[in-house]
Amino acid sequence: MGMLAWIMMGLAVWHFTIFLPDRCWGGIVGAFLGALVGAVVFGLAVNGLTVPGSSDISVTTALEGIPGAMLGIGALYLLGVRQERTAQPEPA
Repeated sequence: MGMLAWIMMGLAVWHFTIFLPDRCWGGIVGAFLGALVGAVVFGLAVNGLTVPGSSDISVTTALEGIPGAMLGIGALYLLGVRQERTAQPEPA
């Protein structure tokens, strides 16, 4: 159940990427994957590589996915910006 909470929070955070310029590596799909993977990895890291069961979850379990989703989206955004800069030709 904890994994479901992290994934749902990652999905909720991902919806706010419409306010960002489309520079994420992989576009909107890359941002989606970054949010989900980031939320799950961060949730696992906070809980000592274990997934809380249905009797162990609370509102804070879901909130643990927010920083991970933001880190995942941010990492792919920076990767996309870097890729965009290297693809541009140098001025003569």
